[in-house]
Amino acid sequence: MNSPRTWQGRLAAALLGLVLLGHQAQALEGYFQHGYGARHTALSGAGVADGRDATIAIINPAGLVHAGNEIDSSFSLFSPTREMLGSGDPGLTPIGKYDSNTLEFFVPNMSAAYRVSGNPFVDVVGVSVWGNGAGTNYRNFDRGPGCLNGGSGMYCGGPAGVDLQQMFLTLALAKQITPDLSVGVGPTLARQQFRAKGLSLFAPVGNSIDAEWGYGVSGGLEWSLAPGFRFGAGIASRTYMGSFEKYASLLADHGDCDVPAYGQAGIAYDVHPNLTLMLDYQHIAYGSVPCVANPATNMLFAPFGAPNGPAFGWRDINAVKLGMEWRYTPALALRAGYAYNTPLFGSRDVQLDILAPAATQHHLTAGGEWRFDKDWALEWAGMYAPENTVSGVEIIPGPGHAVDVSTEQYQITLGVKYFYDDAR
Repeated sequence: MNSPRTWQGRLAAALLGLVLLGHQAQALEGYFQHGYGARHTALSGAGVADGRDATIAIINPAGLVHAGNEIDSSFSLFSPTREMLGSGDPGLTPIGKYDSNTLEFFVPNMSAAYRVSGNPFVDVVGVSVWGNGAGTNYRNFDRGPGCLNGGSGMYCGGPAGVDLQQMFLTLALAKQITPDLSVGVGPTLARQQFRAKGLSLFAPVGNSIDAEWGYGVSGGLEWSLAPGFRFGAGIASRTYMGSFEKYASLLADHGDCDVPAYGQAGIAYDVHPNLTLMLDYQHIAYGSVPCVANPATNMLFAPFGAPNGPAFGWRDINAVKLGMEWRYTPALALRAGYAYNTPLFGSRDVQLDILAPAATQHHLTAGGEWRFDKDWALEWAGMYAPENTVSGVEIIPGPGHAVDVSTEQYQITLGVKYFYDDAR
């Protein structure tokens, strides 16, 4: 049996390793991932009413009451294609097809749960480290006479792109109030960083990193309505972040870029003791954050960086998620899922969404878990998001130049679970 000190040391080392290894977690639903951890990735993000491991703390901390003493880690290789196609009259952006250069990203995730005995207020304590992000990187290329300022690249300012990275640390507490009802809460510490390049026509900013810290809180419940039938809901507040002062002249609202509030609710039904179906609804309130929500057309009457300055025109996202888990044997579980989300932006905003072409609307996923030892399990998941395109025209210099932005995405996830002092 491991002592508390041994457990704490292992957890601290694992979480530190995750932070050091972390790279940009790429956008799947805006800049949120479609699912966190290997299990929920395989379920297309469904399962808010079906907590079974430590990663549930990210979407519904109440579900931790079903987790054992465990550390869940996963590592994803994410490969998106992001491209723009310009046609028609010459414009600010080029004619022809151009791809963002960076095609593979490494996405880590880690959660841990520890069961508490004899505490009247807490049954399980959980810690999760997770991330979001979005980015593009368009190479430099000669525009000839296409740039009136004699410049080059996507926006006549050389190599162009943006890079947003977010990391969250959530400490979750869960309590089973009655045999049918559990609740949970999760205070969250956040860090995000941003940099942009090649956008000198819009604002005098350089290719430097600006990092800020912030905080938020999440909460949830899981309620067993009948044998084998559960309802779950989780909600997270707006994460209040410091402003990106280095980019105050570029990002709307003087660089004030909070992380939007989001929520998820759903049901889980055990059609058989070994087969569970899940149906979830998710809402992400991007429309409440001006630095991503302001319409790109605002560039016609407001400067970049102003409270009403132009941005990406991102709307609130509504998503429906379907998941299935078949526990084929006590050691082997198989999973599958599908998710659909409403469009993030429309044709009005494509001139700036070349930098953030989060056009994905469908996700197909599958995966599983193999517990090959009392203390260890392996997990795997795969995701495919079919290509989707949003078409529009430039705002400046005029509507004669058409722009299509497209994305297609693949992801492979491998995970390892370690069960210590297994109480299950």
